[in-house]
Amino acid sequence: MEIRHRPVMPQEVLALAAVEDGDLVVDGTTGEGGHSELFLERYPGCRLLCLDADPVIQLKAKARLAPFGDRVEFVHGWFDEVFAGWGTGERPQMVLLDLGISVYHYEESGRGFSFKGDEPLDMRLDPSAGESAADAVNFWPEEELARVIWTYGEESMSRRIARKLVEVRQGERIETAKQLADRIWEAVPPAARYGRLHPATKTFQALRIAVNGELRRLENVLESAFRVLEPGGRFCVITFHSLEDRLVKTFFRHQAKDCICGPEIAQCQCGGRPLAVDLTRHPVVAGDAEVDLNPPSRSAKLRAVKKLRETRRDE
Repeated sequence: MEIRHRPVMPQEVLALAAVEDGDLVVDGTTGEGGHSELFLERYPGCRLLCLDADPVIQLKAKARLAPFGDRVEFVHGWFDEVFAGWGTGERPQMVLLDLGISVYHYEESGRGFSFKGDEPLDMRLDPSAGESAADAVNFWPEEELARVIWTYGEESMSRRIARKLVEVRQGERIETAKQLADRIWEAVPPAARYGRLHPATKTFQALRIAVNGELRRLENVLESAFRVLEPGGRFCVITFHSLEDRLVKTFFRHQAKDCICGPEIAQCQCGGRPLAVDLTRHPVVAGDAEVDLNPPSRSAKLRAVKKLRETRRDE
């Protein structure tokens, strides 16, 4: 199988990892297995638990990582659900989440992630579960479409686009990515059609986030993965847009606070000890050389914490 996706900031991720022989590493968004391969090559004694919601791309990772034998275990599932259901067994020393959508999804999946192709309008990472993007644009109320496009796409013309989609679907079902992109093109004023971004860019992002529940899942996994992580372990997250980065930054800074009692509390009640050390007070970004080689890395931000303890109270 051809591998098309380059792992983002590979050396920066490895520098933050601090993995030792025998450690368990969880790659919560394995994709085509690029980051997992880096860990397996750099740390010959570590083991990888590789998660992915997409069963098709997981086949690519299995082929890529087959030479590492039983050092790798694969689980098909959403990362938030896997961590929420984690039992009392071995805990990882490292958790990595790369939240970027793989080049495979845009160029090979045939699910309408890109407005450049005439593909069925699906956008689900797990094509067997939930509503598709076509379901959203054809059946969701106008108010809900506008809310999603504004909230997840930060699209200033969200109401105008939603109104157009509802109008169009009275006469035809919007079934392909090209249909959707064309209708959005028609919805925006001529002056907005020739900017730096295609006028459909933000709406496509918003629909993808919505149908996959990406932000809700991220909020959930930050809590559950940090809980499962072994004290002393590292938690690294790579984000690709401001909504994701804001959630990660807020969560990591909260874990690194000495006290989380509100100003109305006269004396600390929480225990006053940080749960983590913030290893990246400012996000790590890709260098110019990597951006030239791998343009999607331009918008990537890497943040990491080291877990110190389970509770803020004295142990």
